[in-house]
Amino acid sequence: MNARVLTNEFAKMRHLHVWLLVAVLFVVVAGIGLYTAVINPDFDRVTASSWNTLLGGIGSGFSLAAPLLLAAIASRHVDAEHQGGGWLLSATSGLTPGGLCRAKLLALGLLVTGVTVSASVLFAATGFAFGIDAPWPAGRWIGLTLCVLVVNLVVLALHIVLAARIENQLVGIGIGLLGTILALFSTAVPAWIAHLTPWGYYALSSASGYVDGVLVAFSPAYASIAGLGLVAAVVFALFTRSFDHQEI
Repeated sequence: MNARVLTNEFAKMRHLHVWLLVAVLFVVVAGIGLYTAVINPDFDRVTASSWNTLLGGIGSGFSLAAPLLLAAIASRHVDAEHQGGGWLLSATSGLTPGGLCRAKLLALGLLVTGVTVSASVLFAATGFAFGIDAPWPAGRWIGLTLCVLVVNLVVLALHIVLAARIENQLVGIGIGLLGTILALFSTAVPAWIAHLTPWGYYALSSASGYVDGVLVAFSPAYASIAGLGLVAAVVFALFTRSFDHQEI
């Protein structure tokens, strides 16, 4: 994949105002997450529970905002190919439909990575700005950020494939809305149930939570998240390769 292909994808984003949706994702995650963390009674600026509330805020923000907004981002970006005959135009220039989907994942994935990392940095900076006395849990913080990033990219890849095969954007948006419900539902069910859908892995990424009413530190389910990323990469590669032999 050459730089020209990525440049074209970024140009399409600017024309379609996809950048605005990405900015909205960041703002909503930051707004929801910081609000739920800072107003939490356990945010006392003295003990480690303050960092735990911020870690929980990151998880809450992405669980609530990412499923629907990632669906909207992917659907809008891919729909341009359906509306403007982009699949055929790309094919005539030597870029297959599957290759175009992979280019879209890479281009959008760079933006989603930026949003995920930027949100994590913002939450950490908020904790330092408030003067939390407890040491910053760097290991869990970085682990949560990486896990949420993997889940975000998996959900993004899922919606790119869906949008490529189904022209109606409302289908992708509806699935994104369902994903939001499943992400929230997964925080209150056994872990094996959360493993059943991609959105359940937002709950498995958690680095803090309540046990018997007490806020405690968790380790994200690294093995499960890594497994999800591996399976999703293989499935995405197979699906996009099949697009190369089909008319879209």
